Amino acid sequence: MQTEITGPAGRPYIDDDGTGGLPVVFVHSFGGSSAHWAEQLQHLRAHRRAVALDLRGHGHSPAPDGDRYAIVDLADDIGAVSDARGLDRFVLVGHSIGGTAAIAYAGKHPDRVAGLLLVGTPGRVPIEQADQIMSAMSSDYEETMAGYWDKLLADATPRVRDQIKSEMGSIPQDVAMSLIGATFADDPVPDLEAYPGPTLSVTAADSPYDLHKQVPDMPHEQITGTSHWVHMDKPAEFDRILDSFLARVDQAEQAGQGVPIGRETVSSR
Repeated sequence: MQTEITGPAGRPYIDDDGTGGLPVVFVHSFGGSSAHWAEQLQHLRAHRRAVALDLRGHGHSPAPDGDRYAIVDLADDIGAVSDARGLDRFVLVGHSIGGTAAIAYAGKHPDRVAGLLLVGTPGRVPIEQADQIMSAMSSDYEETMAGYWDKLLADATPRVRDQIKSEMGSIPQDVAMSLIGATFADDPVPDLEAYPGPTLSVTAADSPYDLHKQVPDMPHEQITGTSHWVHMDKPAEFDRILDSFLARVDQAEQAGQGVPIGRETVSSR
């Protein structure tokens, strides 16, 4: 079922279908949409409810009035969707900036989030490097962004490369600058440390700014030979990791260990 609701930035687009099990909510990356999770939605909906949303200014969701693209604003989109669709407790899966927004939501609402799976989600980038990137974007946006996309698309399958390239121009320059600046300004570690439930990081390549390197006790899986969009390049391999994580979350929920009672909870990490 594809539907729209009223949210803090207008009417966010939602793809909501399937029944049974603990629901899973998927949050896409910068410049993407709920369509990035098509393989995972189809995979899960045979036995579980799965929901994907378009963040503000992405896909079919409208852009907000003014510059309202901070990470907490994106987290508000997750909250609006979960509230409107009656999702009292669910698993959050976020990719890249969608993962950063998922962390922000989970840190503030640990009672709602049964598990947190983060795909290609960065940790805090040093301010010197962030400033250099933002300066380069201000000086030559097109060239800087082209290099950014080329790096992220290394090892992409032809299908994924074509899809991402077709979406690259969907975000206006001012919005892109706001979103990237918001990512650099955000430190996800405090919210992640405030969230006591099961977590998992999935990455495609090694980076000194990988989130799991900034949170040493965080479980981590790597899928090699893919682009930044690991779940799109190798959906079968990613789905096996997703299924294993969901089984761990389900087990914790059934044992009553999924309730956030502190970092020492057995199901944590």
